[in-house]
Amino acid sequence: MDQPPGRRKNERNNKYAQQLPNDSEKSALAGRRFNDGGDQREHLEDGSMSRTLFQRIATTLLPFILAACTATGGAQNTTTREDGRARLAKAETMFAERCKKSGEFIHRTADNVEGIFLMKLRPNEINYGDQFKLDDPYGRDLGGEGYIENFLRGRNEKGSIAHEHLVSSGYRYVEAIDPKDGKRYRYTGSRKAVGKMDATAPNIQVDLKRNPNFDLNIYAFVLDKVPALSPMPRYGVTYDDISTREEREYWIAGSSLKVVDLKTTEVIAERIGYMMDRSQGDTSGGRAPWLLAAYHACPAFPMAPGNHPFKMNQTRDFAEKVLHIRQEKLQ
Repeated sequence: MDQPPGRRKNERNNKYAQQLPNDSEKSALAGRRFNDGGDQREHLEDGSMSRTLFQRIATTLLPFILAACTATGGAQNTTTREDGRARLAKAETMFAERCKKSGEFIHRTADNVEGIFLMKLRPNEINYGDQFKLDDPYGRDLGGEGYIENFLRGRNEKGSIAHEHLVSSGYRYVEAIDPKDGKRYRYTGSRKAVGKMDATAPNIQVDLKRNPNFDLNIYAFVLDKVPALSPMPRYGVTYDDISTREEREYWIAGSSLKVVDLKTTEVIAERIGYMMDRSQGDTSGGRAPWLLAAYHACPAFPMAPGNHPFKMNQTRDFAEKVLHIRQEKLQ
């Protein structure tokens, strides 16, 4: 039987009312919607992790990651320090063993020697820190023409090699093979006038007033070079780098300086020396390992003012101990 329209309307409203959520259901629904929204923010449609979730995970794990890194880094630093100490200890032991066979060994000498033959010239370049270059950094004092000149200069009253106020002369001549053409040349040297002072300069005017005969010449030690026509000198001087690969691995440089009787091929004297860089090649702050290795050498180098090792003239000094120079009358 048909129901009145009003009743049917009320029943429909009651049906719809039953489908609506009550207050508790609304709260639960709101929470679910919020969570659903969060899930949507944390997981994108393609299933990848969102930025929000990544940041949340990273923030949680960061303290653990940093702690692990700190522990690892500390272990590495400790290992590095221990390795450095062990390396230096081995280098020191090796160096001490080499020093046992270092020193000057003069078997015989020669008097009235006028000239010598330099069997090997030293290069101009200075080896500051090339670890494995076998160019005798221990024995290096002068290079190029300076190496030749050093044997020709005389000595002053202090015993220093100079070109004026001399009390003893150097070798009269030095011969060597020029590596540019492979020919033997004879070198001599003397103090010569190479220029004139400016007579109008105020300080020179003062000197001229004090002494009208004041010498206006500018002097310098001049090297002369001519082809060697006479027989080769009897005595020669040479050097060698005697470092091994293992020694250079620990920044140890070995040197041999020899005086040879070229007539008999006999080595009549030899100096053996070693030096070691205790910082094992450290170049920080512009540090030059082979220059600073001179502080740790055997035989030790004499110390110059300022407490710096003085390596200059060492080849000439040793040669002169063996090959006594024939002295000439000094002008």
